[in-house]
Amino acid sequence: MTESLVWNVDDLVEMAVTGQVSQPTMRQGAYLHWPDGRAAILPGMSGIAYNARVGDRAFGWAGDHVEPGVSIANGDEKADFALHYLTCIGNEAEVMTGLARGAKGIVTGEHARILVDFAPEVLEDLMIGDTIQIRAKGRGIRLANHPAIEFKKTSPALARAYGLREENGQIICPVAMELPARIMGSGAELNAEYVDQDLMSGDRALMADLGIDQMKLGDLIAIRDVDHRFGRSFRPGWVAICLCIHGDSVMTGHGPGILTLITGPAESLGFTVDPAANIAQSLNIRSLT
Repeated sequence: MTESLVWNVDDLVEMAVTGQVSQPTMRQGAYLHWPDGRAAILPGMSGIAYNARVGDRAFGWAGDHVEPGVSIANGDEKADFALHYLTCIGNEAEVMTGLARGAKGIVTGEHARILVDFAPEVLEDLMIGDTIQIRAKGRGIRLANHPAIEFKKTSPALARAYGLREENGQIICPVAMELPARIMGSGAELNAEYVDQDLMSGDRALMADLGIDQMKLGDLIAIRDVDHRFGRSFRPGWVAICLCIHGDSVMTGHGPGILTLITGPAESLGFTVDPAANIAQSLNIRSLT
């Protein structure tokens, strides 16, 4: 963390939360529909994804809402909400049962499940139902000298990994790309502390023109003119910094999932574009070069 940035890390409470590796589920007649009406049955959400990992592409999979790595949930509803609300990106996870017991991983996203990255050799020993424990820390994190900026899902490890710097009183965060607010879709109805918001990727020509189809899982993303403090609403003069946590979707109004991390007024929060701004590298999960 930059020396001039004063974090309240010593005030944060660290707690254990657990979930189990989820089995993918599908409803009967599990067709998904492309915008032109074509139907498909595709994998993507929950379970163990052996060949999709943070740092990989967000577009181009023969899947829908592909969740990288391992997806976990708690079978008790209230405990599952605690798992969602307390867990932060960058928290350490540990396998507590089964052949992979003792293996360490790192939280990389929150969707319908909490998403955890483990090394490929660990995945070979994991099974559905294994218990994963997370050292949840980060809820309540803030910059004491920048009270107008709000942080969400930010662990101390992620706070260091952002690469934030201060310029003329403004906090600057490197991001891989900027998204226009007009393409943000499903998830606007949710509070910004819970799950993600999908960008709408149905206009493939626009995705290519703006370079959005080059997005990677784990990319940091900026959106202007949105306020993500309480929900995800349009507000000129505000900024949100987000994280791509799941892959593209064929469904109308859906696309790669963007998780809120930082939000604030533009005079306090800005960004620079660096295509390498991806948590796979900044959290030392894997090299992308």
